[in-house]
Amino acid sequence: MSRAVDGTKRKNRRAKILKLAKGFYGDRKSNYKAAKDAVVKALDHSYSGRRNKKRDYRKLWIARISAAVREEGLSYSRFINGLLKAGVTLNRKALSNMAIEDPTAFKAVVEVAKNAVKA
Repeated sequence: MSRAVDGTKRKNRRAKILKLAKGFYGDRKSNYKAAKDAVVKALDHSYSGRRNKKRDYRKLWIARISAAVREEGLSYSRFINGLLKAGVTLNRKALSNMAIEDPTAFKAVVEVAKNAVKA
């Protein structure tokens, strides 16, 4: 049996890779060999990037909460400890949004945490 060099399966496989490489720079978008390596690497990075995004957002929320709590004269760790003792179950995303959008409600939550730490 002879080897298929210009068959549709081969073309389709290569077209799929080149379609994924759309927008890449230089030969990485048009040369199959270069595009294949670039696409594999890009897919690998996008996989890990989806996981890193979660930790990046959590870091951002914590930084925002910390800044807002320091204005009230409390450290982030004492604030979180106070919330745990008080039984407040707001997540960091909600606390971060509250600190930005509703400062008065956030101050009330900080007071609850302060009182729980003192008691």
